[in-house]
Amino acid sequence: AYGAEPKAVDDAYRSFKSGTLLENTTIDTIADGLRTNLGEKTFDIIQRELEDIFTVSEEAIIAAMRLVWERMKIVIEPSCAVPLAAVLANRPVFEGKKVGVILTGGNVDLGKLPF
Repeated sequence: AYGAEPKAVDDAYRSFKSGTLLENTTIDTIADGLRTNLGEKTFDIIQRELEDIFTVSEEAIIAAMRLVWERMKIVIEPSCAVPLAAVLANRPVFEGKKVGVILTGGNVDLGKLPF
């Protein structure tokens, strides 16, 4: 299992890599559902269960949202697009593997879609 989060709010990534629970100093990301800091219980789980965590740019998040809209005609919120953006940005890691990405959350203000 892998984790993913925006580069702009990468507390889980930094915590996972350092082995110490760290907080974000900013919350500037389009993925508003991921603006919170990682808690101790979740940190324990990711340390134990994840192989790695990837970070993605705001542009990659928007591109993933757009791809889902163009191919599936489904509007997903930015936080939901983060895992797909991570898979797309790290294709060599996932090549030849069965990959599942759960798409949830259509809580999007259509007037604020970034595309």
